[in-house]
Amino acid sequence: MNNKLIELGFSERAIQEASSYDQLFPGRVITHYQGLYKVATTSGEIFAEVSGRIKFNAAGSADFPVTGDFVMVDRDNSSTGNAIIHHILNRKSIFERKAAGTAQDTQVVAVNIDFIFICMALNSDFNLRRLERYLSIGWASGALPVVLLTKSDLSENLESQIAEVKDVAAGADSLVASSLTGDGLNAIRSYLSKGKTAAFIGSSGVGKSTLINKLMGEDIINTAGIRKDGKGKHTTSRRELFFIPSGGAVIDTPGMRELGVENADIGKTFADIEGLSARCRFNDCSHTVEPGCAVKKAVENGEITAKRLENYLKLKKETRYDGLDSKQIEKAKIDEMFSGFGGIKNARDFVKNKNKRPR
Repeated sequence: MNNKLIELGFSERAIQEASSYDQLFPGRVITHYQGLYKVATTSGEIFAEVSGRIKFNAAGSADFPVTGDFVMVDRDNSSTGNAIIHHILNRKSIFERKAAGTAQDTQVVAVNIDFIFICMALNSDFNLRRLERYLSIGWASGALPVVLLTKSDLSENLESQIAEVKDVAAGADSLVASSLTGDGLNAIRSYLSKGKTAAFIGSSGVGKSTLINKLMGEDIINTAGIRKDGKGKHTTSRRELFFIPSGGAVIDTPGMRELGVENADIGKTFADIEGLSARCRFNDCSHTVEPGCAVKKAVENGEITAKRLENYLKLKKETRYDGLDSKQIEKAKIDEMFSGFGGIKNARDFVKNKNKRPR
């Protein structure tokens, strides 16, 4: 097996796939500029553009190369100009979200990752409901989510916050770190061995870039402090992959204040609620108004919080509308609203007939 490709993060499967392309060179996308990609090859770093075929066949932004992609290029050095990316190899994992705005395009955040460090600062950024959302997408990505609690030096109630996180993040490892004291860095390094890749994901200002600088051993990424309102400042403007000197690679991502659900594994994130659902009186229990609901009873007994159930129902509803455009979502919501009448058409007929009745 090619040791240099392993250092770039290529798995055995990816190396075998790459070997089927004659006269092309394997590489990995480090970062992406406007129409231009920086690619790491076994010979060094080069700039590349995508082929006309990729542009023609692309149905959306997810069909273009992104940071972390394994690609096949027509050259492994830039002595004769920019290389051309002819193929994107199959992605072993993908963390994606709905793009901001009304468009239903998918925004790919990170690909070909083994671990997702979901970073949440132990200050005003601490938000269990947002963590549940990140975990749901993380479990569906094909990578293993790891909760990384940052800025532990700012926590006023560390043990309590750790306990709360463990309650909502069952099945996922949890780490505590501080870039100020250096606590937790060795625990993070334990996930980053030769050939492994992790993505750092979270809100702005949680310390993702600062932690990566610590892992790199130098200030390679610009960082900024926290605003007066406690929210982070945007410093990372694009996704970028860095190879850690001690082994492995990490992907730094811009902060995300909103996280639209594209694909989610709610069953793993809310395993407690899903387990209780099996004890409900009705198989299709919505956990809202039905009698004999084991989930509602658990809320009353204090086994789970009302906010956790509310977030579960909200995420479940969002995934129901997955893949629909704004008009289709609106129609689905209206149909759901009038489901008791058998749809909006029957509801209109009901109103018409009601108005025709003699008074």
